[in-house]
Amino acid sequence: MEIRPGLHRIEAPLGERFIAMHLFIGSDASLLFDTGVDESVAGTLLPYLDRIGFDPEDLTWVVSSHCDFDHTGGNAALASVAPNAVFLAGAADVEMTEDIEVLIAGRYGEFVEPDGFADPPETTALVRASTRLHRVDRALGGGEELSLGDRTLQVLAAPGHSPGHLAVWDADNDALVVSDAILGDTVPTASGTPAFPPTYRDTDPYLATIAMARELDPNLLLTAHYPVYEGEQVRAFLDTSANHVAHIDRVLEAHLRSCTEPATTLEIIAATHDELGPWGEDAAQYLIFPLTGNLERFAARGRVRMNDALPHRTWEWIS
Repeated sequence: MEIRPGLHRIEAPLGERFIAMHLFIGSDASLLFDTGVDESVAGTLLPYLDRIGFDPEDLTWVVSSHCDFDHTGGNAALASVAPNAVFLAGAADVEMTEDIEVLIAGRYGEFVEPDGFADPPETTALVRASTRLHRVDRALGGGEELSLGDRTLQVLAAPGHSPGHLAVWDADNDALVVSDAILGDTVPTASGTPAFPPTYRDTDPYLATIAMARELDPNLLLTAHYPVYEGEQVRAFLDTSANHVAHIDRVLEAHLRSCTEPATTLEIIAATHDELGPWGEDAAQYLIFPLTGNLERFAARGRVRMNDALPHRTWEWIS
């Protein structure tokens, strides 16, 4: 649907969730922010473009918000029908945006060796089956301006969920499009029930991204997997996101102070997930992303000691 002049939101199915792509159309150029998974292009995006009378050959830029497969998996499918489009991505995410095996090993396999955590084989198989990647023509670092003719979009660095995550600021529409850069206190299903934890990874950059959004104070905040937020809803969502980081800090500190010996990351998750959210045990395992970020921040500040123990690292509170 067109939610502001020249700003379209296109929601495609993603299992029990959805993935929202955002299309900016100006007088002289256009930009698509994310392509979903492979099926999103033929199943949802192209029918929508046909319905509004937009020829994919007129697409100027395709920006991958970040490297995750549900945001880049449709890149090759779109490239096949949008031959004039220039594909852009955050510099720190480029390699994982171009190579599915690098993505699986580096992003989804990050915790295999240090923590003994890996996606189930069927999840990895689904990622491969849902993803066809495409080369990145230009790497972005944030701060770039892209003219649509009648208005100019600003690309913003929005790290935390991934190092190279990008957002788009549409000042004329007072709209900030952040994809997964800000994640509330739970990732929802399409019906709004909790699906799994907010999977930010690097805590201080994540909080800085939330602060950036507060500074812009948009009237409209658009994400990839959450409802459309307007007015006071924007500020409430930003508050919820920042407050959840602080809640994780409090729960981690209380638990580690009570431990009589160092604990592995998975042991910490098992002991604290009931306090951190309403997810089932399988979904709660993805707390490994935000908990690792907060634990690393504690360690950098000298409050937690990380031990490179075998077979898996452990954490302990420093009295």
